[in-house]
Amino acid sequence: MSIEVLPVEVSDEVFTAWMTGNLHQAADHFGVRLDGGPLLGWRLRTISAPAVGPDDAVWLRVESARPEYAGGDGWTGNTDANTLPNQIPRPRVLDSWQWASDGRVQRAELSTRLAGAPPSAGDVLHDPVELPDTWWRDLRDALDLLRPVPTRRVRVDQELVDQQAIAAFGTPLPVRRWETVHGDLHWTNVLAPRLGILDWELWGRGPAGTDAASLLCHSLLVPTVADRVHDTFADVLDSEDGRIAQQAVAARMLARVQHGDYPQIEQPLRKHLARLLAG
Repeated sequence: MSIEVLPVEVSDEVFTAWMTGNLHQAADHFGVRLDGGPLLGWRLRTISAPAVGPDDAVWLRVESARPEYAGGDGWTGNTDANTLPNQIPRPRVLDSWQWASDGRVQRAELSTRLAGAPPSAGDVLHDPVELPDTWWRDLRDALDLLRPVPTRRVRVDQELVDQQAIAAFGTPLPVRRWETVHGDLHWTNVLAPRLGILDWELWGRGPAGTDAASLLCHSLLVPTVADRVHDTFADVLDSEDGRIAQQAVAARMLARVQHGDYPQIEQPLRKHLARLLAG
């Protein structure tokens, strides 16, 4: 363990190099060989890459956090997702390892590798995508299986929903019904042409309809795809609970916009919110 602590602010280049070193350290620990370039997660918090083990192709992911944040539902979400119904197409965590260095805690997870690729280079969709009807049916089936799963994990509670809603449109947003949700369903967390759903770190209880609402809000720049999302989940999105979920997701995304993430979606989100609030 290093005795030096990373400074509060380091350059992205330095931190990326440090995270890459963590990825190689985890590969050595699990006895796997990296099989492609690394992918960096949101604000460099994670790094991952395809790898090859003794028996099969796998996926290696390392998350880094300060000690005070290295815990809770988000820290073990991918591993906890192993308990979800097998019919939900997702990676399974095969092994995990945690260690401390440079004043931070790292968690490495070795998972099964699914075929396919995300339809978009970013969370928000910018270009039309052609997905088979079976993909949309499988997505609907997967989310229908997820909703009734019992869990003590919490994606978002009423206090946070109200906080984000007040910031976005000035009033609290009482949630009438809660269910189990993936909680971060967007276009880099799904695979195609065969459906796979990635990144289960945040799954837990959330407003009913959250996942359909999330994919819709991340599709607003491409109306044809947004329409397909709506058609697939019309009964969910057009219900009172679904309208609440759309408001909650839009408010959450606008909070991200205020911190510099995907500013191009701000105006479409505000127009979508205006339609919802107008009834």
